[in-house]
Amino acid sequence: MKLKTIGAALALSAFAAAPALAQDPVKIGFISTLSGPAGYLGSQILDGFKLALEDGKLGGVPVEIVAEDDGFKPANGRQIADKMLYDEDIKLFTGIVFSNIAGATVPDILDADAIYVSPNAAPSVFAGEGCNENYFVVAWQNDSLHESAGQNANNLGYKRAFVLAPNYQAGKDAITGFKRMFEGEIVGEIYTQLGQTDFAAEMAQIREADPDMVFQFEPGGMGIAFMRQYQQAGLLGEIPMVVSEPSIDGVILDALGDAAIGVHGSSHWVPDFDNEANKAFMEKWEATYDQPVTFYASQGYDTALLIASALEATGGDISDMDAFRAAMRKADFDSVRGDFEFGPNQHPIQDWYSLEVVAGEDGKPMLKTKEVILEDHGDAYSDQCKM
Repeated sequence: MKLKTIGAALALSAFAAAPALAQDPVKIGFISTLSGPAGYLGSQILDGFKLALEDGKLGGVPVEIVAEDDGFKPANGRQIADKMLYDEDIKLFTGIVFSNIAGATVPDILDADAIYVSPNAAPSVFAGEGCNENYFVVAWQNDSLHESAGQNANNLGYKRAFVLAPNYQAGKDAITGFKRMFEGEIVGEIYTQLGQTDFAAEMAQIREADPDMVFQFEPGGMGIAFMRQYQQAGLLGEIPMVVSEPSIDGVILDALGDAAIGVHGSSHWVPDFDNEANKAFMEKWEATYDQPVTFYASQGYDTALLIASALEATGGDISDMDAFRAAMRKADFDSVRGDFEFGPNQHPIQDWYSLEVVAGEDGKPMLKTKEVILEDHGDAYSDQCKM
């Protein structure tokens, strides 16, 4: 009996002395466009997301980012999602840049009762009747992004607009959003090819229509090509351009130089926002990366902070989806944009600002923030969402 007692005591002592088992990292499936002319968009989101990690943790919870390149192809995005869902048992996803890839990929994620947090693409089909309790958007709803450009055009006094965007969901949302707010006449409307880089025909049509202004949504490499050809065609000094932020991101400005100066824009974020979260983000970015910062990076950072807040609140246990969703809805984090809250369809309510591309002290183009043009602005579809 005495020997058994001693043995039990030794066993308890050994158990007490043993270190606690490390928590398995929460896997985050990061599907994004990381290659080709549009690859910098996804890379900026991923780089911004990583800046929010502290010793490999979000909200004190170890995480593993499983990142894969969709190659700008919807079928690739869907195939990657299926592999992550069923081979790797991933339940938390983010990263998608383009709405056509989101349209092919996100439904499968939601059908598998996994969470998708959008750092960028937010097509209208997921905002209204197609909303879902497992779908959260950190960036914007597509239309509202371009509604800001329509309101900016009104404020600038323009009456006749020529509009262009790629022929896919985000392009259709872009023109719909601009037209929803713009009070003047649309004198030309063109849907270009996704990935198009030769806009000679469009330049001729713009010149013939002789509008007061041009609104174009051509993100990434498409935007760089469009702006350069707009300048080469001699239109930049003749017909003002009013755009939303994807057409004047930091990489585009750096590539265009003088060709971008004078363009009017609108955005929900600019690098010089004077709040502590943004200062911390910019300090980390400048210390880590030798490249221009874009709003894509800021959205990646905010996405990570949102996820961190929910992981912290749930102790990293995402098996209880009700608790995790509730924590996500609270949006208990300090956004680089300042105030941040979700509307009823789990898309953001936020302010939009008018901008102008001006020459900085070094002569390079930079964004000058002018005024708030839309305050506490949500989206046009939220009242159709029944959750």
